[in-house]
Amino acid sequence: MPTGRLYIVATPIGNLDDITLRAMETLKNADFILCEDTRVTKNLLARHKIEKPLISYHQHSDARKVKEITALLESGKNLALVTDAGTPGISDPGNLLIKSVIANNGIASPAFAGVNYPRNDTPIIPIPGPSALITALSISGLPTDKFIFMGFPPQKNKRQKYFQEIAACPQTVVFYESGHRILKCLNELKNILSANRQVVVCRELTKMFETIYRGTIDEIISKMKDERGEFVIVISK
Repeated sequence: MPTGRLYIVATPIGNLDDITLRAMETLKNADFILCEDTRVTKNLLARHKIEKPLISYHQHSDARKVKEITALLESGKNLALVTDAGTPGISDPGNLLIKSVIANNGIASPAFAGVNYPRNDTPIIPIPGPSALITALSISGLPTDKFIFMGFPPQKNKRQKYFQEIAACPQTVVFYESGHRILKCLNELKNILSANRQVVVCRELTKMFETIYRGTIDEIISKMKDERGEFVIVISK
């Protein structure tokens, strides 16, 4: 029996209409949709009148869950992997599932040394679309020919080292931060960055209360009054 396909489907980062025709068609045709939070995905599917069985897959999913998903693929089922917002695998647990499927395929790579090649490989097919980091870069006005994405700052250990690496980076830097830590984050950066280094802070991109702050760290801290939501920070080289 031919193996199923694993589709990596990018979904909106806020505005539910920011989804491609190809993504909607893929979700309609999948046998199952793998998602972080079933409630979030149900809202998206309802918006576009799509009804499909959902399987929960998130950062706390264990090896048994991965084995169940792999078994579905091996039985010929087509699966669509989505994240709560944006492109799966980018600073989210989707990359661990993708790595497991690749390992199961026996791809020749030092990371998968010693893995036997199975008879049927699972095709992994990207369905591109929204990404918060690319969205922020696109409106930043900062150099984008070279940039470094650093995910989320550590909550405790190595946090200072993380910001020191940002300060020393010779390229534009992009990273994420949550609303309840954004002001703490900016004040930590204030102690490390040069006073004239340009920063763009994007709050709630594509959503009703989308806000873009531009300037130095001091200027942005003085402007910010609402720290709720999700943030993308872009820092000039």
